[in-house]
This record gives sequence, C-alpha cells and structure tokens, in this order.
Amino acid sequence: MGMSVGSDGEGEEEVIAAINTTPLVDVMLVLLIIFLITTPVITQSAKVDLPKERNLPTQTKPENILLSVTKDGDIYWNTQLIPDTDALFEKLKVEAVKTPQPEIHIRGDENARYESVGKVVYTCQRASILKIGFITEPPPNNYGG
Repeated sequence: MGMSVGSDGEGEEEVIAAINTTPLVDVMLVLLIIFLITTPVITQSAKVDLPKERNLPTQTKPENILLSVTKDGDIYWNTQLIPDTDALFEKLKVEAVKTPQPEIHIRGDENARYESVGKVVYTCQRASILKIGFITEPPPNNYGG
C-alpha cells in the first residue's frame, strides 16, 4: 500500500514556483477589520451643540456704537478715526458704565487681518462690554430669483 507523491522521476523533485497568497489575504482582511473598527474611535471629538445660522436684522438704536475696522487695520468710532486700541479702551470704559450698556457693532473689512478685528474684540472685553455683534452682508441669492 504505497502512495506516490511528486513526480515519477527517480530522485528528481519538481519545484513549485507559485507563492501562496492565502496568508497574505488573511492578514489584509484582519487589518481591514481593525481599521474599520478603530477609525470611528479616532475621529470622535467632544460633543458640542453648534450654533444654528440665523440672520437678524440690525436694530439701529441711537445708543449703539458702530466700530469699523478697515483693511489697513484703522479703527473708526462711527466716522471718527481712533488712533490706537488704548484710546479705544478709554472711550469704551466710559460707555461700559452707562445703563443700559450700549451694544458694540463691529464692521470688519473683508480684507482686514483677523488680528485687527481681534484687537477690537479684546479691547471691548477688557472694557467690560457685554454685547458685541458683527455686521455682515448676507450671501448673494443664487437661487435664480
């Protein structure tokens, strides 16, 4: 009861030159499953409720203060040029103690540096201004109306 394995030639064995890819496929499937499971864990972030976009028309009141920031970083109180943030701080301190406290509306030029607008916001916070708003233009209506 003998069994013949290999070629019929005496002493000559045929070399198999094919690569067995089954272990490679097994490893790749395991890696795929690991990545599918771990990716949602990696991309999670803290749960926050993001503000919903809404447009409120500006309520122009005589006590509101309009601050404008030009693209060059110049600050205007209505139409009056303010030399620097220290002068702005002194003017805002006077307004902060009024009852009711006026709202500050900031109009930042589209090409103004973020730093320029940020300095105005920071100066308002230092002066204890409670209500700060930004004036923007609504996006163009692209609905073909």
